[in-house]
Amino acid sequence: MRRTTVLRAGMSVALLMTTVAAALGTQASAADTHATATESAGATTTAPASTALLTAMQRDFGLSKDQATARLAAETSARDVQRAAERAAAGSYGGSWFEAKDGTLTVAITDSSRRKAVEATGARVALVEHTERQLDAAMARIDAHDAPSGVTSWHVDPETSSVVVGVAADRKDDNDVRAFTAWARKAGPVTVRTVRQAPRTLAAGTVGGDPYYTGNVRCSIGFSVYGGFVTAGHCGQAGAGVSGWDHSYIGNFQGSSFPDNDYAWVNVGSGWWTVPVVLGWGTVSDQLVRGSAEAPIGASICRSGSTSHWHCGTVLAKNETVNYSQGAVHQMTKTNVCAEPGDSGGSFISGDQAQGVTSGGWGNCTSGGETWYQPLNEILNRYGLTLHTA
Repeated sequence: MRRTTVLRAGMSVALLMTTVAAALGTQASAADTHATATESAGATTTAPASTALLTAMQRDFGLSKDQATARLAAETSARDVQRAAERAAAGSYGGSWFEAKDGTLTVAITDSSRRKAVEATGARVALVEHTERQLDAAMARIDAHDAPSGVTSWHVDPETSSVVVGVAADRKDDNDVRAFTAWARKAGPVTVRTVRQAPRTLAAGTVGGDPYYTGNVRCSIGFSVYGGFVTAGHCGQAGAGVSGWDHSYIGNFQGSSFPDNDYAWVNVGSGWWTVPVVLGWGTVSDQLVRGSAEAPIGASICRSGSTSHWHCGTVLAKNETVNYSQGAVHQMTKTNVCAEPGDSGGSFISGDQAQGVTSGGWGNCTSGGETWYQPLNEILNRYGLTLHTA
């Protein structure tokens, strides 16, 4: 009985060791996602083209198995090309994005004399007006300015070579919003876009059967690190106690930042343990985590959370400032993956590479929406943590 209890507790920390799964012969069940077992080590396919991920991409993107396999291979290649192309572009680098329709990475440059060197890396080239450094400088000027609540977010967009500022549709005519966007255009190259809704964080009140609680708030575990796990900062302050899905004690928030950032980490003890796994919630097999290489704009990405479970989509933008009612959060990544209250802190993963922890968004998993995550590598660097990998 004790063995079963500890096993289920460990699952809520994102995890079930493959050796334990094989020993117990646990079967995935939609009726009890906390009893889902990971594939045994011998049966797990080589990531990123795992059977589970291919199944999710076929469902969420409407692809065939062959198309999903080809896209994952192209995205893996694009990660390597991106690093080489940025070096080749040198000071003229203006950002990059992945084109899913033809599986290529496009790299923006301001100096045409760099074209051949960048193309030699396998990237497609687009000539733009502004370098990434110039756009980042404009972004920093906007970050330093308080925005009204009708302004939803802003990010550097390499395709338009501008900082894109989002404005909620129902607030676009507000005087404060108009004044802010007029000022922003003077701060640098800016494009203003109307968005459907303002974002919100995705914590939820207490309900049974989900990964962790702090006080009366339920959130989701992100990724295992040695000694604990990472999650969203708005889910709890440093020192706050954390309990698992069964309300047994896990540990405490060791560090937390929100707003400005939205990340935190929790130590793990009291019979709980960590392994490098993201729950598939019975929708797909549990996913092994093998690293944290950053996926480019346009790449496919999936999210695991305690409310809406497993969903996939595409990376839409990076380094976006999101203006929540509690304050602005910087350096976020935007996706069109849906999420719902209680999913906060949960895992964003691309192939077998950990990407970040769920922060907030708008919409839901019935009508769709957009969700932002705090990139994982920033969290690891901030707290000196090491990702637990397979």
